[in-house]
Amino acid sequence: MPSSYQGRLRRDSASPHDVSQSLDSNLAKAVSTVANLLEKKGGDIVTIRPQESVATAVTLLRERRIGALVVTDAAGSLQGILSERDVVRELAERGGATLSLSVADLMTRKVVTCAPDERIIQVLQKMTDGRFRHVPVIADGALIGLVSIGDLVNHRLRELEYEALKMKQMIVG
Repeated sequence: MPSSYQGRLRRDSASPHDVSQSLDSNLAKAVSTVANLLEKKGGDIVTIRPQESVATAVTLLRERRIGALVVTDAAGSLQGILSERDVVRELAERGGATLSLSVADLMTRKVVTCAPDERIIQVLQKMTDGRFRHVPVIADGALIGLVSIGDLVNHRLRELEYEALKMKQMIVG
């Protein structure tokens, strides 16, 4: 039997490097944060001014194939967020007249944000609790990104696939 397969004997010297494999040793890695996701996704943010029309916002949403626009002032400060849901809700109430309204008329002003160092699971919980799908990322008072529930779920699924692969490798050898 190879010596690497033999158990430790009492006469062997104790070494801090002689440890068995464990889930902790094989899966240990940094906690996944919004910053990790933004590194892969990038910080591209599509913004719109509050005085723009909803028609302009809808066109931008369609052209960019996104579900929300971050509303900023001329200095780039966060003013609100406008989502497809906001537009659809208002269309159900007012019909075509909705398109002539300003973004400021429909946007959500109390925006829940997150920081780059927040854990992905925490941001997912915020979204679930608040029933929204987009969260602007703020660092040092500046808007640095936007994450969607799809971004977060896809990132988490990739992590779970990686963890499952590592466990399989540990079991199979």
